[in-house]
Amino acid sequence: MNAPVPTPTAPLDAPTVSVTLLGRDHAGVTARLFEAFTPHAVEVIDVEQIVLRGRLVLAVLLTAPSDPAAFEATVVRVAAELGMEQEVAYGRGDNRGRRRGRSHVTVLGAPLLTRQFAAITAKVAEAGGNIDRIVRMARYPVTAIDLDVSGADPDVLRRALALEAAAQGIDVAVQALGIHQHAQRLVVMDVDSTLIQGEVIEMIAAHAGYEKEVADVTAAAMRGELDFAESLQERVALLAGVPESALDEVHASIQLAPGARTMIRTLKRLGYRFALVSGGFTQIIDKLAAELDIDYWAANTLEVVDGHLTGRVTGQVVDRAGKAAALRRFADEAGIALANTVAIGDGANDLDMLDAAGLGVAFNAKPAVRDAADTSLSVPYLDAIVFLLGITREEVEAADAVVD
Repeated sequence: MNAPVPTPTAPLDAPTVSVTLLGRDHAGVTARLFEAFTPHAVEVIDVEQIVLRGRLVLAVLLTAPSDPAAFEATVVRVAAELGMEQEVAYGRGDNRGRRRGRSHVTVLGAPLLTRQFAAITAKVAEAGGNIDRIVRMARYPVTAIDLDVSGADPDVLRRALALEAAAQGIDVAVQALGIHQHAQRLVVMDVDSTLIQGEVIEMIAAHAGYEKEVADVTAAAMRGELDFAESLQERVALLAGVPESALDEVHASIQLAPGARTMIRTLKRLGYRFALVSGGFTQIIDKLAAELDIDYWAANTLEVVDGHLTGRVTGQVVDRAGKAAALRRFADEAGIALANTVAIGDGANDLDMLDAAGLGVAFNAKPAVRDAADTSLSVPYLDAIVFLLGITREEVEAADAVVD
């Protein structure tokens, strides 16, 4: 038999009192204030506290005291002892319930200017939203500010803020709040120009003397101007005759995107699963996956005969549809709902994958991809993804300071 659910001692519309202290932060402020409340037999309903550059704002909501004059005298005395300003306000009931349409809005800029933040918050209000809480997620490598918003439809808010973010030259992510945010997640990443800097096929083509030709075709394919599978065959054909040993040289020269290791390490600690889906090649991706402790991956395979590339790929091509299929397959293998998947990509062949995921992130992407994704990041730091997932820079650094 289930135990009865406890209910608040005070009625929801009972008289209450809010107490606010403002001043220089120092040890023992909260303890001293609550100790002083004890003789008045009041109950704690809510507490909020923030410290900003050494200045403390402490707000407390309590049941109303039986002797308001004595209670106020206590607050005045304690505030004077602590060298702080105080305010006491009487009213009825608890905080108002948050309206429907709860969203998690993350604003990122490098730097983030006041006019940009003003424009975004104005759009929140225009969409019918109310900002219930604001928290800084990071000061570097970008400034990331998190807003809890209620009262606005998340899809309407996302569209409005996406347009304003583009106009302001910053990034804004909008996610509907819900219990699913606390579930285990699967992060699925594109590789070329997302996880790593540059395109592997262009690096290989440099060994054949066709780097520019391959780069031109790659750029057109990523913009969605060419069929990916056909363009892949065209580009790979130019690699015929390249010695297999060149692949080791390419692997050794690969540079990860800034923040890639930090993102993977941080989310792995939280139990996230990771997958790579690439239009690149298993000869490179297999090694990357092993080095980064990736759980799942899919890529194309270059055919090799007598130690040289033949200019063909073997097996089924991992293209736009193949990436989305891989995301679904990996989510099924991991036992993770699609709603709890995050896809990160930059090109047209990532569009289906970004659409299939619970959260699709366009990372330094082409315009068509930015427009289609749930959110976009234009900063070059891949670890900015963790701020979208509710993890602060301080939490990342604290975890890194602990020896595993």
